[in-house]
Amino acid sequence: MKTAIIIPAFNEAQAIESVVKNALPHADRVIVANNGSTDQTARIAKQAGADVVEVPISGYGRACLAGITAASAAELFIFMDGDAADNPDDIPRLISPILHGDAELVIGSRVKGKIEKGALTIQQRWGNALACFLIKQIWKTEYTDLGPFRAITRRSYDQLSMSAPTFGWTVEMQIRAIKANLKITEVPTDYRRRIGTSKISGTVKGVILAGIFILGTIGRECFTTKRY
Repeated sequence: MKTAIIIPAFNEAQAIESVVKNALPHADRVIVANNGSTDQTARIAKQAGADVVEVPISGYGRACLAGITAASAAELFIFMDGDAADNPDDIPRLISPILHGDAELVIGSRVKGKIEKGALTIQQRWGNALACFLIKQIWKTEYTDLGPFRAITRRSYDQLSMSAPTFGWTVEMQIRAIKANLKITEVPTDYRRRIGTSKISGTVKGVILAGIFILGTIGRECFTTKRY
């Protein structure tokens, strides 16, 4: 099964080299979706061995979509962040349920894994728990995390008609996977302190916008009856 690791990145020059080099042994391609970085993220990623796709309009979902488009031959997509918080050594554990036919979407759960002290802020933990609670109440499916570290087969991904351009991407995927009756599971993955400053939890504006997009996506999907 041909695999592609997709890494959305915005100003991750400090971390991207180690992320790419540690991810390369686990996939056929590593694709960095350079989401309007103003530092040397793209250059460093290329030198480290990644294929770089330029995504000038900001938006986490836009970067993921561009990475998928670039991964034209991949049968399995793996998503992870470019800040070194996700551990590439957890990739075999992440994709194992898919390779064994037990799942079509696997979420790397930071809640079930080991979280380094200070890696998740209080607002991140609270927002994550609230979103998972709402999903359980509305769709009767229990998630513990909306973390970015995840894997999905192309065949399953193609059913979801993903469209969220920003921070609603992860929750949109998880909700639409429920609607599509995909086989979903979570595996514990470790989470480390990121290198550099978070563009979401590191600023008040980032926290507020992320919350609006995530809750807005839940609300939209709640009132959309379309099946996937």
